[in-house]
Amino acid sequence: MNSDVQIAGDPLAIPHLLPPVPAHPATVAGFAGLARSIAADRAAWAPLVRYDATTRWYHRLRTGPGYEVWLLSWVPGQGSGRHDHGASSGVLTVLEGELTEHAEDGPRTLTAGAQRVFAPGYVHEVVNDALTPAVSLHVYFPGLTNMPMHPSQATDSGTVTTPPGIPAP
Repeated sequence: MNSDVQIAGDPLAIPHLLPPVPAHPATVAGFAGLARSIAADRAAWAPLVRYDATTRWYHRLRTGPGYEVWLLSWVPGQGSGRHDHGASSGVLTVLEGELTEHAEDGPRTLTAGAQRVFAPGYVHEVVNDALTPAVSLHVYFPGLTNMPMHPSQATDSGTVTTPPGIPAP
């Protein structure tokens, strides 16, 4: 008598029997689009958001092959400290409120809907300088494994400090 493998063949050699490979972006534009699509699904992320007056709140929202997505909240005055993202590239999307990014080219105000794309080694600090809370979405590819902190530096708006022990976005 024949076995199932003899009759059907090796199931691993028959692509239509395998579960579909999860779709994921392959370009920076694709990751920016992923961030926009997640941002547009407010019903999926808004109930998860929490605010913490002592530290920034963050939640890993999704992982995929070679990337991860984080949801962060920022109450007024909270900041990331000056940092880079090691070998990871990223997309920062502001979902609610307003954040200020301090980078080499000066400060930049990011309002809801704004996106910033950055390459490995990009050094910046993100701060909620506004009077209302903010929420942001961060996509890292590959997933975040290293986040070196950098000494503070003077900016156009004064001295940016690096709070010890605060995880960066």
